[in-house]
Amino acid sequence: MPRVTVTVITKNEADALADALRSVSWADEIIVIDAESTDETVTIARQFTDRVYVRRWTGYIDQKNHAAQLATNDWILSIDADERVPAPLAEEIRTVLAAEPAAAGYRVPRVSWYFGRWMRTTDMYPDYQLRLYDRRRARWQGKYVHESVRADGPVAYLKHDLQHYPYRDLSEHLIRMDRYTTLAARQMHEQGQRATALGLLIHPRLAFLRNYVLKGGFRDGKAGLVISLVNSHYVFLKLAKLWEMQKDSDK
Repeated sequence: MPRVTVTVITKNEADALADALRSVSWADEIIVIDAESTDETVTIARQFTDRVYVRRWTGYIDQKNHAAQLATNDWILSIDADERVPAPLAEEIRTVLAAEPAAAGYRVPRVSWYFGRWMRTTDMYPDYQLRLYDRRRARWQGKYVHESVRADGPVAYLKHDLQHYPYRDLSEHLIRMDRYTTLAARQMHEQGQRATALGLLIHPRLAFLRNYVLKGGFRDGKAGLVISLVNSHYVFLKLAKLWEMQKDSDK
């Protein structure tokens, strides 16, 4: 059975890290790459593994690929500090690897805890993430946002959920959304995409319909409505910032 290395990148994650690392204590190896945290992140990480490295922040993709390069095993399970691997998922991973898989990687359904419940509607679920992969045939790619593992080979799916605790409250969600929409707009601008008046009118509304109707946000009551509206606003902000960037570059 192939051995598994769990990799985690961190920056001031003292509040969440212990629970994340405790959930992967079954792994053969844990590697933490810390981006010069100013809280107790490194101290906490060293309670779970001696493979803790501090290096300057070089971006999500480079940090995650660097962690995989340091692993002594080829199979990597990459998680974030706000994620947990429950026992059913851990057992499924061990079972899959015991069969000498032909896949280069596995997508995992991710469920988020928000507004006091597991959200299984809207864009929040199943939110498949390719997190278990063979580093010989896969690596992290991307630019500013939406980094992901690209596999050179077949990709399969796992059944059990990876648990995610993305935001403490709506205020934190909105603060992060401001940062991510700026990065998303910059990425779109550099790719030559342009925002139009029609797109500003239509795409946020389509995002709301997708979240609230097609993906069942209505089934989660007020929580589903709020998330659907916030996700729609994310699309509007991204496009509005793209319009602002193209306006400035067209001068």
